[in-house]
Amino acid sequence: MKHNFFHRYLSTKVLPIWTILLFDVLIIIVSTLFAYALRYDFRSIFLESSTINKTIFWTLIVNLVFFRVFRTYSNVLRFSSFIDIMRIFVSLTVSYAMLMISSVLLEGYMNVRIAPVSVLFMGYIISFAMMSCSRIVVKMFYELLNFDGSHSANVFIYGAKEAGVNIAKALRVNLRNHYRLRGFIADEPELINKIMMGVKVYPNDESLIDVLNDRDVHVIIISPAKMEELKRSDMTDHLLTHNIKLMTAPPLSEWSGQTLNRTQLKEIQIEDLLQRDPIVIDIHKVASNLEGKRVMITGAAGSIGSEIMRQVASFNPYKLILVDQAETPLHDIRLELQDSWRDIDAKTIIADISNVTRMEGIFKKYKPQYIFHAAAYKHVPMMEDNVSESIQINVFGTCTLADLAVKYDAEKFVMISTDKAVNPTNVMGCSKRICEIYVQSLAKKLQREGGHVTQFITTRFGNVLGSNGSVIPRFRDQIQRGGPVTVTHPEIIRYFMTIPEACRLVLEAGSMGNGGEIYIFDMGKPVKIVDLAKRMISLSGRADVKIDFTGLRHGEKLYEELLNVKELTKPTHHEKIMIATVREYDYDEVKERIKKLIEVSYLYDQMKIVAAMKDIVPEFISKNSCFEALDKKVE
Repeated sequence: MKHNFFHRYLSTKVLPIWTILLFDVLIIIVSTLFAYALRYDFRSIFLESSTINKTIFWTLIVNLVFFRVFRTYSNVLRFSSFIDIMRIFVSLTVSYAMLMISSVLLEGYMNVRIAPVSVLFMGYIISFAMMSCSRIVVKMFYELLNFDGSHSANVFIYGAKEAGVNIAKALRVNLRNHYRLRGFIADEPELINKIMMGVKVYPNDESLIDVLNDRDVHVIIISPAKMEELKRSDMTDHLLTHNIKLMTAPPLSEWSGQTLNRTQLKEIQIEDLLQRDPIVIDIHKVASNLEGKRVMITGAAGSIGSEIMRQVASFNPYKLILVDQAETPLHDIRLELQDSWRDIDAKTIIADISNVTRMEGIFKKYKPQYIFHAAAYKHVPMMEDNVSESIQINVFGTCTLADLAVKYDAEKFVMISTDKAVNPTNVMGCSKRICEIYVQSLAKKLQREGGHVTQFITTRFGNVLGSNGSVIPRFRDQIQRGGPVTVTHPEIIRYFMTIPEACRLVLEAGSMGNGGEIYIFDMGKPVKIVDLAKRMISLSGRADVKIDFTGLRHGEKLYEELLNVKELTKPTHHEKIMIATVREYDYDEVKERIKKLIEVSYLYDQMKIVAAMKDIVPEFISKNSCFEALDKKVE
């Protein structure tokens, strides 16, 4: 019965404020009596009852006033912290200081004695000790009642400074039934072998695995401050090969109510380990371009388009015009807007960018000032089998949008291209190169003529981690199903960038362009796809998943180029963005040849369409494809 009472009121419920206040009042009374007993003797409690009653009365009155001012009774006792103890200290210090000063002044000038200063001082010390201890005892009692270590995992925290200590405190307070802190890992020599929060700080060296085994630790939580160091070191692979699970927590600023909950502790994903320096953009310049503008995003429901939408939304645009032909994903975007950006005027429009009448109606109604063109068919094998669609959507759709941007005086048109457009070996890459040629030649024509406001910018980058249909989600799904993980070739490599990184650079490039530029991004070091697969398997903890090599797909090559070998680059003010100097085309000639290509696409003769593409882009040499026959004829 007694146990049930304590469990009810000290584990799930919060003690009422009046209960805490009453308890503190009793402490003030007891501490005053105890101070008199210590200062004189215990008999004085009975002999000097009138003096003691007066002391207790004034001590209570003054303390109650400052309890109210500093709200010492308003905290939840089981979650008491250093801040709560400091609040008690300040309240008691001010109260007893006023009592002692008043006692001296009244006795000196009016011969009225509240209490001996020595009694008040001792009462102050005893009160602070008892009130502080009461909080600590309740906190410890609560933790004992609610501790169930039967299912808790032993953990180390990598990072022994502020961020790591905050995680350790959260584990002790909120997650003690799930994780038991057994130690810290540090790179700083001054912290090694020190004791923090009752556990030892261990060095990040060759002996770490032995230490983890000795302490029965199979989980390491990485402090957010240590993530960059983790990316640059070989620590990850070393730990994963010994079946150590890696987790991370968000920065303190992202904790809910300054408290870390279990759902915020996440297993480290392959995207978290991309070895890249953080990308910083000129926020003020980007904001000045987008704030208060009507911004259109095509392909808004896709991986890149939706992330551009999120980033643009943070710059307070006047209106968002979101266009996509995929109904369900676009509906998801609409719901996200209602949840996160309710104040933004956003229009979600289902439309095919190759439908001229439909797109003209949208431009006429909304008159977008800034256009991010991310809509495209992007999967290489699919476009090898559906050549006409790659022309009608990628090429014709882009030409339609570009012409309408000029007609309706859009300020900027930013087109998302791909590294597959450089020396293309497949239909998809060539279709994007044709888009680049049209947009750039149109931009140069407008610059020569003058009087037109539209600036055309092209951004070209490689693969993005986690995009729809990309290698990461596919590998993750294959691993969850037990494998095998399918890799096309043991030597295939790709450049990778995270979706937010790519979109930040798109916004930056859009803000710096004057028209006609093709911007390429520093994609970092290329990644071997088989190594990516191995790391993902290790991160999953599945030792039984195998890797199968399936052979290169149609139109696929072992490596992608961000630049044609004949191209040169010019630097910009952003170290990760460069301008490609490419061959310039005459707009009228390009327009005529593309017009014929689009007409041929409606014949649905794949060989004729690809032949027309190769005529526009001579460097388009097919690989692993039936279209190689066309290259042999040319030879």
